[in-house]
Amino acid sequence: MSDHFADAPRPSFKAGDRVVVKMGPPETHCRTPSYLRGTSGEVVELVGHYHNPSLLAFHKPGLPKVWLYRVRFKQTSIWDQYKGSERDCVMADLYEHWLTPSKEQ
Repeated sequence: MSDHFADAPRPSFKAGDRVVVKMGPPETHCRTPSYLRGTSGEVVELVGHYHNPSLLAFHKPGLPKVWLYRVRFKQTSIWDQYKGSERDCVMADLYEHWLTPSKEQ
C-alpha cells in the first residue's frame, strides 16, 4: 500500500478476494446498484480511500472515509436468463460498507 494511504485503516479486502454485495435497504443517496445486491463477485482492485458519498450528499463531512473497490461480477451471476458468454462480466466500483466476505473462495 502506498504512503498516500499511510493514515488509513487497513482495507478489509484485497485483489482476488470473493465478496458478496449486501442486501440491505437502499440508502437515501445510494451508489450501489440494486441489481448487484446479493450477488458475489471478485475484488479486482483497491481503488482508494474516500469521503463517504452517502454522507457528502447531505452536506456532511463524509467521515470516516471508506475504501472503494473495483469488483467483477459474471453476467450469468446477475441475470438468470443471460444468454451471452460465460466470460462476460460487469465491473462496479463499490464502497466497503456494502461488501461482505463470500463463503465461497
